[in-house]
Amino acid sequence: MITPAFELTQDPDFLTIVIKIPYARASEFDVYFEGEDFKFYAKPYFLRQLTLPGRVVEDGREKASYNTDEGTLTVRLPKEIPGQYFEGLDMLTSLLAPKKSRSGKPLVEEIAASAELSEEEEEEFDWEIEQTPYKEMAESKLPLQYRYGFGNLRSGVFQRLQEELSDVIDIKDPDQTPLDERRRKRLTAEAAKFDPDHYLADFFEDEAIQHVLKYKPWWVDAHKKMRDFKGESHQEQDTHSFVVFSEEEKEQLRKFTNKSYLLDKRSRHHVYLGLIDILLAYCYEICVNEGDKNVESAWNIRKLSATLCWLESFTSIHDVLVSFGRRVLCYPLHRHFGLVTRAFSDTVMILELGKAAVLKCLLDIHKIFRENDPAYILNDLFITDYCIWIQKAKSKKLAALSESLQQSRLTKSHVGFELEELEAAAVLVQEEERALEAAGTVSKQQLPSSESETSEPEESSGTSSSETEGCDSDERESSAGEDGKINSLQGFTLQEERTAPLIACNGSRQGTAAPTCELSDGKAKVALQSVSPPGKLIEELEKQMQTAIRLSERPEGLATASCVSQEPEDNRVSEPDGFAKDTAGKGNFLEVSSKTNPLLLFCSRNED
Repeated sequence: MITPAFELTQDPDFLTIVIKIPYARASEFDVYFEGEDFKFYAKPYFLRQLTLPGRVVEDGREKASYNTDEGTLTVRLPKEIPGQYFEGLDMLTSLLAPKKSRSGKPLVEEIAASAELSEEEEEEFDWEIEQTPYKEMAESKLPLQYRYGFGNLRSGVFQRLQEELSDVIDIKDPDQTPLDERRRKRLTAEAAKFDPDHYLADFFEDEAIQHVLKYKPWWVDAHKKMRDFKGESHQEQDTHSFVVFSEEEKEQLRKFTNKSYLLDKRSRHHVYLGLIDILLAYCYEICVNEGDKNVESAWNIRKLSATLCWLESFTSIHDVLVSFGRRVLCYPLHRHFGLVTRAFSDTVMILELGKAAVLKCLLDIHKIFRENDPAYILNDLFITDYCIWIQKAKSKKLAALSESLQQSRLTKSHVGFELEELEAAAVLVQEEERALEAAGTVSKQQLPSSESETSEPEESSGTSSSETEGCDSDERESSAGEDGKINSLQGFTLQEERTAPLIACNGSRQGTAAPTCELSDGKAKVALQSVSPPGKLIEELEKQMQTAIRLSERPEGLATASCVSQEPEDNRVSEPDGFAKDTAGKGNFLEVSSKTNPLLLFCSRNED
């Protein structure tokens, strides 16, 4: 027989059950309901017994209808007490269980178990486990194997799974390792794994982390709707109505085998605190990946949860928060304390939304582990049992757990890695580096200005000397090309050209660009340019130029130095003022008076 898919909804007066039976004959089905029991049969579907959270009554208002297009049967049953709210309609696994199988104990002990449960509901739950003095046990009384898993109900599991052991948990040989030794080894491993450089890198360069912190998972909107609804109506409402299960999640709930867990008070503490630890790791995973799943999702959850990775059993909420904070700063890619506080606040929201929200998160974790090869073992040890157990947990207990968690505080000093000292030292180093960079920038700005001032005369001197050398080479070429036409000028030294500033043919002074001086035949050209005179040349020029030099007319056939413009003869510039030209046009005279810085220019008239 096939257990059909079904879902339950309610209004103030009726309970509605929708059953999906696409392959059944609509004319042949049986429905039975009385009090809290509901049964349904339509070949090949059989809903053996559905235990309702409230009582229904048969008074003529009941109604059933079949939708042939969708293949669904809708049954509306009147409530025995109109206006009563039925809690836990989404907890499908717990609804499928028959009443007689709710306890694994013999029937004679069922009454004691019920009395214990009622006493548990009445007393105020204390989330701190009672401390008892240590008593050394005799060797004969020591257990052969230590327990772990949900409620510490399992043992001997990893003896059969030695190959998968290292890929699932960090502890070696958990069956022979007591709880205190597990905790000591875990703290040692975390201290060795902590990397200050990685932490400081995420602390100062936190652009990616600030981005993921802006992500809002589904429970943020659900929590906001819940608070708005409570503020407006002031009516008691089950918080699970703000949580919606998908069809895949409902199918998984129907696949679970319902069973009861007989836990003593200490084991119940371990279960609730382990639930907080698992939810914290799950919230971190959802935040950093912004709701997307990847190949590292299973690793993140089990690595950050000491309950899953080290089979830890916590004794207080503060121990859970410290363990989670340490592991976040040691193992994942993003190691930032802001992610710890974000996971903390998200876990509080989930617990405030009630067991429906917790169940939805556990189902998502179950799916992640189910699709990961080595992590599926953790479903058998923890997650499946949590999914079944949470459906029967009391909402008041989760509310009290949420309130206690919200009142807890976790600071960087609690983690134990000296985070505040590391951050202060890093800030000081950063300020010193900035000061050094600022000083280096000022010195670099001063150096170019001084270098430019000192390099200007050197550049001008180098340019003048190179141009003067070019002029000398041009003169030598011109002398060789004229076949001795300027022999009469051989006795006259041309060193004055290197020391005297250049005067153009129009008498103007040239700074950098030098005019070209040609010989009388117009073939050879000599470039004269001003050069910064060395000290010795200035002294020699002062001695040599104390007397006037008179240049008279040269005989015809001899070339005289002439000053010719770069332009053609038609466009020649006018003669400078220093020249005296006679009316006959036979010669030019240059008179140089005795001055400390004399000017010398060779210029003659072109006979052509």
